[in-house]
Amino acid sequence: MMKKFGLNVAAAAFAATLATGALAQDITIGVAGPFTGPNASFGEQLKKGAEMAVKNINAAGGVLGRQVKIEFGDDASDPKQGVAVANQFATKKVPFVLGHFNSSVSIPASDVYGEEGIIQITPASTNPALTDKAKFGNVFRVCGRDDQQGTVAGQYLSKNFAGKKVAVIHDKTSYGKGLADETVKAMNAAGLKEAMYEGVTTGDKDFSALVSKMKSAGIDAIYFGGLHNEAGLLVRQSRDQGLKAAFLSGDGIVSKEFWSITGAAGEGVLMTFDPDPRKFPTAAKVVEQFKATGYDPEGYTLLSYSGVEVWAQAANLAKSLKKDDVAKAMKGNKFQTVIGELAFDAKGDLTVSKYVWYVWKNGEYSEM
Repeated sequence: MMKKFGLNVAAAAFAATLATGALAQDITIGVAGPFTGPNASFGEQLKKGAEMAVKNINAAGGVLGRQVKIEFGDDASDPKQGVAVANQFATKKVPFVLGHFNSSVSIPASDVYGEEGIIQITPASTNPALTDKAKFGNVFRVCGRDDQQGTVAGQYLSKNFAGKKVAVIHDKTSYGKGLADETVKAMNAAGLKEAMYEGVTTGDKDFSALVSKMKSAGIDAIYFGGLHNEAGLLVRQSRDQGLKAAFLSGDGIVSKEFWSITGAAGEGVLMTFDPDPRKFPTAAKVVEQFKATGYDPEGYTLLSYSGVEVWAQAANLAKSLKKDDVAKAMKGNKFQTVIGELAFDAKGDLTVSKYVWYVWKNGEYSEM
C-alpha cells in the first residue's frame, strides 16, 4: 500500500541534526539540460525550476538534514555531450540528476547513471524507450510518454480531419520521430492514413521545398514531431508560401520562443502538453515566488521543480542517498508535489498522466 509523504520528515531530520551540534556536508545534485544552443530556452526552464525547488527544500531543512547544492551540466541537446556530462556527474559522485531535456540525450546518459548508482529524473524526455529499456531501475520521469501523447494527437486528427490529407513531419530525433510514429499509429488505428510522412534535419532553416511539396499535395493538416525552432520555421514558411493547412504539434513547442519565430503565423497552432501546472492549487505559492522574481514558470519549469521535490522526499523517506534505496521509496509511495500527487510504476513512469490540447493566440498558449 502506498503512503503519502511530504517535507515534514525533512524538517524532523534537520532538527535532529541540529541537536548533534553541526550540519553535515552539503549534498551536491546534478541538473543537466541544453543551457546553450537552439534549445537553451528549455534548459532555462529546467534550471529555474530546480533552483527554486532547492531553495525551498533547503529552507525546510534540506535532505537528510543536509543542505543541497546544484552542479549544472550543459548537454547542448547533443547525445555525446550528454554522456560526457553524465560521466562528469559520476566523477563528482552526485546521487541524483534532474535531466535531461531531449530523449536522444537522456537515453544514452541513463546507462551511465545506472552503472554509477545515480537516480535520474527527467521532466521532459517522453520517448518510451527511456524507461522501457532501462536496465538499472534508476530512471524516472515526471512527464508522460510519447505513446500516450501520440494517442491523443492521432485520435484528434482522425476525428477532425477524417477524409482529409494529413502530412506527418518529424525531426529524426528520438523524441520527434518517436512522437510522430506514435501519432501515426493511433491515427491509422482510427482509420486515417497519412498522405505524407517526411523527416527534416534539426538545424535546417529552409523548408521551402517541403512546403511546396505539401502545397502541391493539397495537405489539409500538418502534424510535426520535434522542437520549437524547426516547428516555428515550418509554420512561418508555410504561411509565407500560402499553405493554410492546420498545424499541430506536441510538447516540444512549449516555449514562448516558438512565437518569437512564427510571429502572427503561429496564430491557431495546436499542441499537446500536460494540464497547465501554473493553474494547480498546489502550485499557487511557488508560482507567486517565481513571478516575484519576474519569471513566468512556463513549460517544464514546474515539472522540473517537482522532480527535485520527489527525489528529496524519497531520499528522506529512505533515510539514504543510495540508488536502490531511493528507487524503492519512489516506487512504493505517493509524493505531494507542486504539480499534485505523483506516483510511479515499476518502470519509473507516472501511474497517471494526462495530455490536453493548447492553442497559440497573440503570443500566448492556453488550454482549449
